[in-house]
Amino acid sequence: MKDFEAVVFDMDGVIFDSEKLVLRAWKEVAQKYHIPDIETVCMECLGLNQTASYEKFCEKYGKDFPYEEYKKETRALFFGPFYGEHLPIKPGTEELLTFLADHHKKIALASSTRKELVVKELTDAGLIDYFDTIVCGDMVTHSKPHPEIFVTACKNLGVPVEKAYAIEDSFNGIRAAYTGKLRPIMVPDMVKPTDEILSLTEICLRSLKEVKDYLAQ
Repeated sequence: MKDFEAVVFDMDGVIFDSEKLVLRAWKEVAQKYHIPDIETVCMECLGLNQTASYEKFCEKYGKDFPYEEYKKETRALFFGPFYGEHLPIKPGTEELLTFLADHHKKIALASSTRKELVVKELTDAGLIDYFDTIVCGDMVTHSKPHPEIFVTACKNLGVPVEKAYAIEDSFNGIRAAYTGKLRPIMVPDMVKPTDEILSLTEICLRSLKEVKDYLAQ
């Protein structure tokens, strides 16, 4: 088995197949209000917290863009017709979490989503008890790609950053984990890694099942 003490997970796009639903909701709102090029700005927001995402939208559409109004509509779609009873869980998630718990590895979540939603989504999915600590976007000062969220998670676990893997799907998340000196594993979701991103990862794998097999080696 690999020499490590902890794994720090991103949530959206890693544990839950949620980012496609968020994009679908934004596309529907964009069509309603004739907002151009919404997919581009949504992709730029992957891995960012709410404040940083707002800034991206303002850069694209101007300071008078009614972000909160539109965001409220996207949430209504996301948690209404798109959400169902709970978010779809990525294949291999429970298998990997069980493997880590069985081998007494510490498990953390470092999600840019605000805590209220993280707790709801993990609870709805029956996964919350796997995590020894949860650090969310509204619990830190800086958004990814700043490493604060990952470093805080490791500090909460009492684990040196060099002994922790970070599992991410976004470019901003990989950059944050690398800068924080964790060992980044990329599991791509909506974007394929560039050469730059691949240079920052220890390995890029196709699924969480492959992550489990890799860590077990």
